[in-house]
Amino acid sequence: MAKKSMLKHQKVKLYRWRWKGIGPTGRQVTGEIIASQRGDVEKTLRGQRIAIKTIRRKSGIGSGMGKIKPRDIMLFARQMATMIRAGVPALQAFQVVAESLKKPAMSALVQELMNDVAAGASFSEALRRHPDHFDRLFTNLVQAGEQSGSLDSMLERVAAYKEKIESLKSRVKKALWYPISVIGVGIGVTALLLIKVVPQFESLFQGFGAELPAMTRMTISMSEFAQQYWWWGVLGLVIFIFLLRTAMKRSEAFRYRIHKLMLRIPVIGDILDKSSVARYSRTLATTFGAGVPLVEALETAEGASGNMVYERAVARIREDVATGQQLHFAMHMTNQFPALAVQMVGIGEEAGALDAMLNRVADYYEEEVDNMVDTLTSLLEPFIIVVLGVLVGGLVISMYLPIFELGSVV
Repeated sequence: MAKKSMLKHQKVKLYRWRWKGIGPTGRQVTGEIIASQRGDVEKTLRGQRIAIKTIRRKSGIGSGMGKIKPRDIMLFARQMATMIRAGVPALQAFQVVAESLKKPAMSALVQELMNDVAAGASFSEALRRHPDHFDRLFTNLVQAGEQSGSLDSMLERVAAYKEKIESLKSRVKKALWYPISVIGVGIGVTALLLIKVVPQFESLFQGFGAELPAMTRMTISMSEFAQQYWWWGVLGLVIFIFLLRTAMKRSEAFRYRIHKLMLRIPVIGDILDKSSVARYSRTLATTFGAGVPLVEALETAEGASGNMVYERAVARIREDVATGQQLHFAMHMTNQFPALAVQMVGIGEEAGALDAMLNRVADYYEEEVDNMVDTLTSLLEPFIIVVLGVLVGGLVISMYLPIFELGSVV
C-alpha cells in the first residue's frame, strides 16, 4: 500500500528528444518527441516503422517549450470533453490530446497527467499536482464530474467558463494598456525630438546673433536637461516599476492599498469594479451549478475576482453564509457589491435558481464592461491626439519661430 502511494505521488521528468531515421519509404526523416526515457522514444518510432539512426536528448520541461497560457488549458478541457463524450478511455484520450497539441510544454503537461492517472491517481488528483495551471475551480468541477459520472459536461463547463473569463480579462487589459501605450509613444517621440532634433536647430540658432523667442529658449533648456539626464529618467522608471512589483508581491497590505486605489481611478476604476463583480458571479455560478456546496463555491470564487478588495469581501461573505446568513444579505453587508447584483442574487435564492441568476448578473456586468471599454477608447482617441499634437506641435513651432522672425525682418 505504501509502495502504491509513493508511486502515485512520484513526479516523472519529461524531456524533448531529437531523432533522425529512415522512414518506411526509405526517405530520411527527423522530428522531436516528448518522453521521459530514451526507450519510450525508440518504442514510438519502431511502432511507426522508422529505422532509428540517432536520438539526442535536448532539454527538460520548460526549456524553450513555450509558456502555458489559460487559452491552452481551455483548449485541453474542450478536447478532453469531446474524447470522453465519444466513449474514448481516459488514458487513450490523454494520449490523443497530447499528440494533437502543438505547444510542446502543454503536450508535456498532458503526458504528465496521463502518467499520474496510469499510476493510479484520479483525474482530479492528477490536476491538483499542477496548481500553477489548474485552479481550484477546474479541479473541483472535474472531481464533481467523476463522482456524478458527467465528466464530459463538467469539462465543457470549465472550458466555457474560462473562455468567458479570458474574454473579460482581455477587455480590461485593453482599457488599461491602450492609453498607457499611446501616451508612452508620445513621450518617447517628444524625448527623441528633444535629444536628437532640437540640438541641430540650436547649433543653427547660434549664428543668428539675435535674442531667441521665450518659447524657443524654454525648448532649448528642456533639450539640454533631457540630453544630460535622460538616462536617469529611464533608470528611475525601471527602479520604480521594480520596487512597485516587489512590494506588491511581498506585502499583502500594500497590494490591498494599490488594488483599492485602482478602484477609485475615474472610469478605469469603474471598469475594474464591474469586472470583479462579473468574475465573482461567473465563478460562483459555475461551481455552485455543478453541485459544489455554496461555502466551498465561495472559497473558489474568492480568488477569482482579480482584486484584493473583493477577495476580502467574498471571504466575509463566506464566513456569514457558513453561519446561516443568506447569500444576498451577506453580499449587502459588505457594502461592496452593486445594489442590482444583490437584488438579482436575492431573487435567485427565493426562486431556487441561484446559479442561473448569478450567470445573468455576470452577463450583465460583462456587457457593461464591454460598453465602458468601447466608450473609454472612443473618448480617449481625440484626447490623446490633442495631447500628442500639443507636445509634438509645440516643439516644432518653438523651433521654427526664430526662422519665421528672421524671414519677417528680411
